[in-house]
Amino acid sequence: MLYSDYHTHSSFSSDSDTPIEENIKKAVSLGIKEIAATDHIDFDYPDPDFPFLFDYEPYSKEIDRLRKIYDIKILKGVEIGVQPHVIEQINSLLNKNEYDFIIASSHVLKDKYDICKNDFFEGKTQNEAYFEYFDEVLHNVENYDFFNVYGHIDFINRYGTYKNKVINYIEFSSIIDKILKTIIQKNKGIEINTSGYRYGLNSPHPCFEILKRYYDLGGKIITVGSDAHKPEHIAYKFKYIYTMLKEIGFEGITTFNNRKPNLVKLF
Repeated sequence: MLYSDYHTHSSFSSDSDTPIEENIKKAVSLGIKEIAATDHIDFDYPDPDFPFLFDYEPYSKEIDRLRKIYDIKILKGVEIGVQPHVIEQINSLLNKNEYDFIIASSHVLKDKYDICKNDFFEGKTQNEAYFEYFDEVLHNVENYDFFNVYGHIDFINRYGTYKNKVINYIEFSSIIDKILKTIIQKNKGIEINTSGYRYGLNSPHPCFEILKRYYDLGGKIITVGSDAHKPEHIAYKFKYIYTMLKEIGFEGITTFNNRKPNLVKLF
């Protein structure tokens, strides 16, 4: 059974032209019980063609309208790009608006490097670039508490010109363990994001080694999201992910009510 998709994007995000309703229709057709509309907010994003900002009021009104039409739980969510110098803007956003679920992600690193662009990787070895990314994620989880889950925590391997894009957990275990332990201590969670398969990585974000380590350290809060920007990507490879989560030892997945986690036992 496909239960929920907790990471989806619509035309409220700068990188999608899909109406929210099209995502909802697709989710309903798949028998999904819950879906989170988590469009992008990335304050001070360095690419002017992708401002990654949207007005809460029309977004909220559209979800309220759809809730009356479709027999599916629709969460008002947001994926927030974390940069230390925009934390006041993030806090102001969250104080003004009500969200059911919040993903924090690292898309832009210090000195305003967009990790989707190759200039971040220039002059760096693969290990140097990856450690720099994980160091910023660690800073964010240690210093900020506004989020429910941290998004695609190893997705740095999507980018760069390196031939081997596999993240070897052992090489980065010291810093990854600090990230995971901090998340667990704060009663936050991580997501398993299936978009890695669409990028040709043959794994989700994070990879199964990191997911297994999260479980071994006592991590329990885990959402599953497609990171869909098109309806056809809703719940992509979720059945396989459920099988792998069961093999790792998870009892089920996490859903949220008013930003509070709930375990849904699926296995």
